[in-house]
Amino acid sequence: MACLAVPSPAQVLITRPDEHHDVSPALRDLVIQADTAARPVEVAPHEAEPLRIIPLPDGFKPASEPDSVQQRTAITAPVGLAPSTINNFDGIGQGVPPSFSPCCAPPDTNGAVGLTQYVQWVNLSFAVFDKTTTNMVLGPVNGNTLWSGFGGPCETNNNGDPMVVYDKLADRWVLSQFAVSLNGPFLQCVSVSTTSDATGTYNRYSFSYSSFDDYPKMGVWPDAYYVTFNMFGGISFVGADVCAYDRNAMLNGQPATQVCFQQGPSVASLLPSDLDGHTPPPAGSPNFVMNFGANSLNLYKFHVDFATPANSTFTGPVNIPVAPFTPLCNGGRGCVPQLGDTTQLDSLADRLMHRLAYRNFGDHESLVVNHTVAVNLNSGVRWYEIQNPGGTPVVAQQSTFAPDSSFRWMGSIAMDSTGDIALGYSVSSLDIFPSIAFTGRTPDDPASTMGAETTVITGAGAQTGNLTRWGDYSAMQVDPVDDCTFWYTTEYLKTSGNFNWNTRIASFKFPGCNQPDLKPALSHAGNFTQGQTGATYTLTVKNVGGKTTVGTVTVTDPLPAGLTATAAGGTGWTCVLGPPVSCTRSDGLAPEASYPSITLTVNVASDAPGQVTNTATVSGGGDQNPDNDSSSDQTRVIQLGPDPEIVKTHTGNFTQGQPGSYTIAITNTGLSATDGTVVTVTDTLRD
Repeated sequence: MACLAVPSPAQVLITRPDEHHDVSPALRDLVIQADTAARPVEVAPHEAEPLRIIPLPDGFKPASEPDSVQQRTAITAPVGLAPSTINNFDGIGQGVPPSFSPCCAPPDTNGAVGLTQYVQWVNLSFAVFDKTTTNMVLGPVNGNTLWSGFGGPCETNNNGDPMVVYDKLADRWVLSQFAVSLNGPFLQCVSVSTTSDATGTYNRYSFSYSSFDDYPKMGVWPDAYYVTFNMFGGISFVGADVCAYDRNAMLNGQPATQVCFQQGPSVASLLPSDLDGHTPPPAGSPNFVMNFGANSLNLYKFHVDFATPANSTFTGPVNIPVAPFTPLCNGGRGCVPQLGDTTQLDSLADRLMHRLAYRNFGDHESLVVNHTVAVNLNSGVRWYEIQNPGGTPVVAQQSTFAPDSSFRWMGSIAMDSTGDIALGYSVSSLDIFPSIAFTGRTPDDPASTMGAETTVITGAGAQTGNLTRWGDYSAMQVDPVDDCTFWYTTEYLKTSGNFNWNTRIASFKFPGCNQPDLKPALSHAGNFTQGQTGATYTLTVKNVGGKTTVGTVTVTDPLPAGLTATAAGGTGWTCVLGPPVSCTRSDGLAPEASYPSITLTVNVASDAPGQVTNTATVSGGGDQNPDNDSSSDQTRVIQLGPDPEIVKTHTGNFTQGQPGSYTIAITNTGLSATDGTVVTVTDTLRD
């Protein structure tokens, strides 16, 4: 059950124009200029902006109680359906490229994938990679290189907390980081590419805030770029802020307005929804914004009106109860163990993790999101699929992936065009160094389960010297070209030490995504009778995949003993009676469409058994998923002779030491009477 709350009276609507905007030279030229300019003085490696833990509400499940949705054993997918790794290579990090050394920790690893490039940003540096070759084609360069010549703190400061997203509806890159100082100003620097080339020109903007805009997270929506912050006045938490940047204006390099709703200190760590795929949400849909409460998720709706900002609304939360959970480390610091060192790593379990990924499937809308929870003496990644966010939200799936005693945390999750889900995360324990892995599921898997874990790379070192910072986030994205390939990036270490992290970028794909997937359905009406002629089955074939079939589709039905085919056919089908019965056709079947039904006519033998199971199988057409290629139909056959049937029942519960009784009823379901011989009923009672 979801409970609706009215907008918080503490929220304040704030509308501000951009502080400054311009159009940059091509980034590739800015990089050349930066390379020829005097280099800044090197600074010693240091911790990035201090980790500001968000106060958690009361009421979470005690850590000593079990997690009711823990997945203890990963399901094993058939070999043909398991996701296959495509690319697996080092991103920016210690010695990659050879001249690079981390400035600070954590790396704030994130990235996004476009038409031909992958952009990764790690705290104060970013790079552009070629998707096909995985070669680094630009960078790494300081983040503020993108604002060279822009003026002000966006140009002079390189403060990090970066975000990279790809606008799939416009094929544009959106890159941002903050520019802050102790007493202000507090700016968010945002650049939107003018083409799909990440090395080209950008429309550049700066937006200002009245307090420190920590932990920015961004989502793409048709009407705006939505961004959330945790706002601090000094070390005091002011509350979350959620803002909408005028996307249309920024795509065109025009003056842009931001519309913000500053929340009170009881609202923290909001996450905006980020559109995946090329199907936009329903017209007029608000952006969905989420955080978690005690054993629940909170769903907000942000409708922005740039023409009349006062008409903008930020409503909610709708409180969505979920299985009780306990934030790892109570949401705090230093409790994830490592092999080889006593330093324990931060969990950031006080918030939902980047991204809140949205997808419109046409017949339903889905949001997927994750966070880290305590499980027994270790931790797991709690993930959710929320459907119908625009109406009454439904928890379609929820589970905590914790299949063994290792700690899993710092996850990121996304869903492809077919509904496959991928979840990436870090893994560590007293027996292994921090490593990178992912798991996933297909729509045909049992609900609320993930498949076998795939290791992206096994870490070879621990983070030492009481440097606890890890993350602070990672990124799972979906390739806009095929809408199937997942790209995941996060950190690991090649050797023990501190301020020597490396990062990894991996891409992988479920074989069934955007492929034809044929599913038959076999049925009949009523019962058959021994000796009957002209009994019928109806067989339909639906394409539940994401691509139109190609080539010949074949349906076969060997029929069980006691049934003989006399006719088979349907519009567009060419059938032979065999055995087995076989029907073929070669016209393409679109996704979610069905072929005309096949009618299969049979005669029933006079000695057919009382129950038969008929199984039909479909093949061809480019189908890649054998798991749903068959359909079985159990059929009752009325006997010409006597056919006794027994039913055993009881009423209520039995009690130890007390008598109990069963009722046994015998019915003749055959077409003739019994022959007068003794009917014997045997009941073997269990001890």
